[in-house]
Amino acid sequence: MYDAGPSAVDAVRALKELARERPDDLELFEGFTDAELDGWAVAVPEEVRGVLREIGGLGTEDHEYRFGPRGREVFADGCWTLGETDFGEGALIVGVGATGWGPVVAVNPWGADPEVTVEAPDFSAWLAGFTERFADGVADRPRGTFSVSATSTVALAEGGEAGAGGEGAAGAAGADHELAALVGRGDPLTDLVDLHDLPGYPCAVDWEPYFSTCHNTADTGSSEVQFEIVGEGRALLLRSVVSGDFLGRAVRRHRVPADAARRAVAELRELASAHPDFVVLDAGCADSVIDGWSVPVPEEIRTVLREIGGVTIAGLPALRLRPGAPEHAVDPELHRMLGGDGSYWPLARIAHGRSHALAQIRIDPETGRWGYVVSVPGDGESLRAYPELALLAESLADLLLTFARLARRAAAGADFAARMARDTRWLVPNTGEPWPRPAPVGEWAGSTDPLLAAATELPAGTHAADLRAVPIPSDLCFYRAAGWPYAARLERLHFAAAGRLAAAVPVPTHVPPVG
Repeated sequence: MYDAGPSAVDAVRALKELARERPDDLELFEGFTDAELDGWAVAVPEEVRGVLREIGGLGTEDHEYRFGPRGREVFADGCWTLGETDFGEGALIVGVGATGWGPVVAVNPWGADPEVTVEAPDFSAWLAGFTERFADGVADRPRGTFSVSATSTVALAEGGEAGAGGEGAAGAAGADHELAALVGRGDPLTDLVDLHDLPGYPCAVDWEPYFSTCHNTADTGSSEVQFEIVGEGRALLLRSVVSGDFLGRAVRRHRVPADAARRAVAELRELASAHPDFVVLDAGCADSVIDGWSVPVPEEIRTVLREIGGVTIAGLPALRLRPGAPEHAVDPELHRMLGGDGSYWPLARIAHGRSHALAQIRIDPETGRWGYVVSVPGDGESLRAYPELALLAESLADLLLTFARLARRAAAGADFAARMARDTRWLVPNTGEPWPRPAPVGEWAGSTDPLLAAATELPAGTHAADLRAVPIPSDLCFYRAAGWPYAARLERLHFAAAGRLAAAVPVPTHVPPVG
C-alpha cells in the first residue's frame, strides 16, 4: 500500500537524487513560489506546498505530470488533472478540497474495458508510491488490488436500499444522507464512487459507461465520460454523455410517486396561483363528461382531469387534456400508423422549425391502461421515411410533475419562457437525448420476459426497443440502427403494454416471383 512508503519530503529528496543519477529517464519541473500558490483558486495545504515549492511536476519516458496550473490552465470540477494516462485516452486527477489534496484517481473510460482506479488516498501518498515504483524500474501504472462498486446517483438521491434495515443500518443511513446531499436529485446517467473508507489502495472501481460503441449507428459516435470530484474529495461522479452511440445498459430512473396525480394537481395549482402570468390552468370536467369519451379513463387520469383540463406554461406547447382541441387533429395516415382509435390520446402539437411533433399518451387497447407519454413526428410522410419517437414520461402525472419542477426552477431566475423552452427541447424527437438501441425482434427469441417474447411474433424486419429501463427523456430512432433496411418505409408503429415496448414495422419488401 502507498501509505507505507516514505513521507512527501522523503519522496522529493529521493526524486532529486534519482534525477541526478538518471537524467535521461527523469526530469523534474521547476517548483512554485508561495506567491504563486497563494494566487491559485484552490487552497494548497502545507504538506502539498512542501512538495510544490521544490518541484512543479515530473516527466519520464512514458508519463508527464504537472502539479499545478501554468499559463491558461485552471482548476476545474473539484480536481486538478495531474496528467494523461494510456497515451491520452485517460486522465489522472487529484481532488483539491480545502482540507487537503486527494484522493488520486486514474480515469480511463474508453475502449472495450474501461478502467477507474483510486491510486492513492492523497497527493503525498501518490507521490511516494510513484517514487518507489520508479526507483524499482516499474513503468506500468498500478492496477487495482482491491475493488469497490459505483452507485447510481438516482438510487442515492431516493434512498436506494442501503441502510433500509438490519445490523449497522444507522451508520449506513448516515453515510447515504451525506452522499445524497452531494448528488441532489440524481441523474440516471451518472454514477457515484464513494472515496471514503475504501478497502485499500490501489482500488479498482466496478463501473462501466452507459453508452455502447459495440453497435453501429447512422451517426458518428462521440460519447464521452465527464468526471468530477465532489464533497472535498468525498466522492467521484462519473457521467455518461451519450452522443452518437446507443445506450449500453439499463439505467436507474427517478421514481414516480404513487400519488403522482394528486401531487401534480397540487403543484400546478400552486404555480398558477404564484405565477399567473406564466402558468394558466383550464377547468377540469365531471366524471359524467369523462364517461362519454371514446376510451376508458382510469382513476389516476381522472384525478387530474376532474381538476385540470389543460395546462399552458410560458415557453411550452399547451397541453390540451380534454378531447376536441384543434391541436389534436391528426392526419388519417399518421393516425393509422400510430395504431388508430383507442391506442393513444393526443396531448399537444409541438412546433419545431417548419415541422411539428405530436405528444400523446399511449393506451393499451386490451386493458384500457394509460401509460407512457411519447412524442412522434406530426407529419405522416416524415414518420414513414424516418421512424422515430421521443420518450417523455412514464405517465401523464409524471410529465406534469416534470413540467412543474422545471417551472419552479425557471421562476427562480430571469426570462421564464426562454428558460422553459431551453429546458424542454427534448419534447421533439431526435433533439440530442440518449438513444436506446432498436433491436431486430428476432434477438429476443426464447426470452423468458413475456413482453419481449411477444414482440418476436411481429413481422420480419421489425425493430423494437424495451423502454422500461432507459432514461427519460430518450430518443428512439429506428432508422439509425445498422440493421434497419436501407430506404425502408414504415408500415406502422407498434406499442405494447401502454408504451413499455415500442416497435417499428417496415413495409414488406416486395420479392418478384422466380421464373
